[in-house]
Amino acid sequence: MTNFWKLVQNENMKIYRRAATLIMLGFVVFIPILVTVGFVLLSDGADVNMWEMMQLQTMIVFILITIFTVVKSADSVAGEFSSGTIKLLLIRPWSRSTILLSKFLALLLFALLLSAICFVVSWGVNALLLGYEANPGGLIPPTSPMAGGSPWAYMLTYYLYEWIVLVVIVSFAFMLSAAFRSGGLAIGLSIFILLSGSLITGILGSMDKPWVKYVLFSNLDLTSYLSGGAPLPGRGMTLGFSLAVLAAYFIVFNLVSWTVFRKRDVAA
Repeated sequence: MTNFWKLVQNENMKIYRRAATLIMLGFVVFIPILVTVGFVLLSDGADVNMWEMMQLQTMIVFILITIFTVVKSADSVAGEFSSGTIKLLLIRPWSRSTILLSKFLALLLFALLLSAICFVVSWGVNALLLGYEANPGGLIPPTSPMAGGSPWAYMLTYYLYEWIVLVVIVSFAFMLSAAFRSGGLAIGLSIFILLSGSLITGILGSMDKPWVKYVLFSNLDLTSYLSGGAPLPGRGMTLGFSLAVLAAYFIVFNLVSWTVFRKRDVAA
């Protein structure tokens, strides 16, 4: 187990030693600050509490966090093949499955770090400039299953739902990186899923077909359940259903990744 975590540490070093990673961290830190400062300077007295601003910033920054993690995911395997370092990695006394697992865990830890930084910075800057409110109005919709609850619980749940979706999209990018050894393909298709999800969900919602609720796009908006709704209203979808569908896609994506990577010929 100790040797495995050393392998994970080695993958972390590959991520954090690059200048691009520092730039990514900078975006996660400064965007919430810029949004709040800009609002304070330009709002002309508009009444917005810190939690509502924090939720807005989370929506924006989580798109970036997902994109950043997808970029790292695409480079994690495809980059090893393109640079030729995969051969050096595979001659070490670790199985291919162990190597792939260490890469995947390093990516999840990277995403978790960015998410934690986003939470701390956005909470801190908003509490400082907008004022802390223990029981704000307007954050939790009255139709929400968490109505009347703590804003802390609501925001942590919001982060959890966003992070689950992030993991599924990153798993998709990881699969493409391992299967096709193409970082560009992994990044392009993953960002397409991320940015076009709402549009495709709307198109699917207009189709009177029972199978549309099983499509990946139809289950990516988990935060809609926090407002008491569903990604596709009127289809009998529940949070448990969407989590089960996403879990199935997650398993399929990783099975493909592991199967292809274990059988991949790296002699060429």
